[in-house]
Amino acid sequence: MESLAELEVLNQLAAGRGKRAPVALRINPNVDAHTHHYITTGLNENKFGINEQDLPAALRMIAGSGHINLIGIHFHIGSQITDLSSFEDLCVKVLELREWFHTQGIALPVINVGGGLGINYQHPNHCPVADFESYFRLFEKYLKLEEEQTLHFELGRSVVAPCGSLITRVVYLKEGIQKKFLIVDAGMTDLIRPALYQAFHHIENISSERPYTRYDVVGPICESSDVFAQDFLLNESQRGDLIAIRSAGAYGETMASTYNCREIPASRFSDNI
Repeated sequence: MESLAELEVLNQLAAGRGKRAPVALRINPNVDAHTHHYITTGLNENKFGINEQDLPAALRMIAGSGHINLIGIHFHIGSQITDLSSFEDLCVKVLELREWFHTQGIALPVINVGGGLGINYQHPNHCPVADFESYFRLFEKYLKLEEEQTLHFELGRSVVAPCGSLITRVVYLKEGIQKKFLIVDAGMTDLIRPALYQAFHHIENISSERPYTRYDVVGPICESSDVFAQDFLLNESQRGDLIAIRSAGAYGETMASTYNCREIPASRFSDNI
């Protein structure tokens, strides 16, 4: 739960069903994830989580609720985090807060540190798997669990993102005054990360082995932000070539829309590598 208001609502719902709802409080630890400001979620300026100064009020509410069972604390400091020192800072804060809960006479069987581990968008062929080894080793080193305490992770992007590619076709090429535009039939409605976060995705022409040239790879939507990459080095391309926009397995299909009356692209699955 992320706010006192949510706790009140949950208590009412649980009371109506004669239940006690197990709850983990999502706390804003004020830890900088050193990532894009749109996907930083653990600073005081962010809208997510309960601030530390509100924890006493949250505990009073839970104690008087009768229908909420506090089982743990939860954190998520951001997404696409490649500077692992941010997770060290998180571990320090988790231990501090755990001790504070102890002073209130509360044991916490569950600690959830969320996710956020980044992947290598620049080199998906050479680095197809996130650095899980370093990530888990860090938590093993800096976050010592108590007896009967379990540690939970939510590593959605780092697992799913490398598993998907957006395959699109070149519609036509446009020679600008200063740039060459490679216009494809996919757009920001199919993969919004570049438009929303100015995010980088590696792009390949899987139809061409011609010499390389530079393009702005853009979609067909009437929005100036409908751009996948600028000044990107690709094999010389022509109408009909297939283009693979890599590492699109996260925030691709799940955030796709029908804006501009566009259809959602079909999905294809394969176990072949």
